[in-house]
Amino acid sequence: MDVGLTVLGREGLRRFQLLRADAVSVVTDRFYAALGSAYDEFGPRGQAACREDLAFHLEFLQPVLEFGLLQPMVDYLCWLASVLAARSIPVDHVALSLDMLETFFAERMDAVDGPVVTAALHAARMKFMQAEDASPPSNGGAWPETERFELALLAGNQREALSIMNNCFDVGHDLVEVEQQLIKPSLYHIGERWQANEITVAAEHLATAIAHAVMIAGLLRSTPLEMTGKRVLLACVAGNLHCLGLRMVADAFELAGWDVQYLGANVPTPAIIRHVEEWKADLVGLSVSFAQQLPVVKQAIGQLSERLGTERPAVIVGGLAINRFSQLAEMVGADACSADAPSAVITATELMAD
Repeated sequence: MDVGLTVLGREGLRRFQLLRADAVSVVTDRFYAALGSAYDEFGPRGQAACREDLAFHLEFLQPVLEFGLLQPMVDYLCWLASVLAARSIPVDHVALSLDMLETFFAERMDAVDGPVVTAALHAARMKFMQAEDASPPSNGGAWPETERFELALLAGNQREALSIMNNCFDVGHDLVEVEQQLIKPSLYHIGERWQANEITVAAEHLATAIAHAVMIAGLLRSTPLEMTGKRVLLACVAGNLHCLGLRMVADAFELAGWDVQYLGANVPTPAIIRHVEEWKADLVGLSVSFAQQLPVVKQAIGQLSERLGTERPAVIVGGLAINRFSQLAEMVGADACSADAPSAVITATELMAD
């Protein structure tokens, strides 16, 4: 927990959640009353984007109020500011939106819980205004072929992307290496280029789709090790739409000889629980991209424990939020965490040996 921050109790969190929709509506109106002329060129789309940004502010604020960890929200605000700056929107507008949210919750929450929420918003604002860019490096471990591969993805040239991957196989690299040193760095850099307003969201989606197709082709070309007899179920928790990294984890487990069931993106918690019970997984891997998904993964692990007791399989968590703040794994009740696909297999093997 960050020094100086307190967290809300169950009733305080419930009240905060009930007020979130009103907060977005009221603060959007106040924001546009103060600065609307600066957004005339965007028309109705600008007001909708403002509502969406405020809703994200509150999604990232909730885990601050529940877990007391501020930095994930600050990282999100820095990312948002860079996206807005690339579109000629002043960074201080982000700070003003936080001030307005602080005023709203001071007005609408009681004397016990209101100061907790306003203190968290104020701390996030102050740290955000002092922060430098905390984005992870995009090309760590990248190969010389990465630039050509990225260009192929952006050009929509699936044939060229496949050719580059096949050449990597021909010189002795395996799929896990290709995914970590070729595909992942390319997609990170493409995401940064969208963030800088250099490419469209359509180009980013096209690149992701081609990368996925390349990975499937690479898996078909690969030979798994002898089966271990262990089962792993992998899923992105509800709200997490970023599943390509988890697909890399699934590939690594499959090639290591595990029996894998990969459920993909945005899987509701009840579906995860039911599938774990029915399939009798030895290990569950859950992916968490953003801090606002932490309550979801905590709930999922708690429900697994309630339903299965001592028979609950080990749970390993990963994803961008966990990678930057590994202490979150313990906070949500996971048995372990991993930063990437190869380390997930190593950690899982160690868990199964205990």
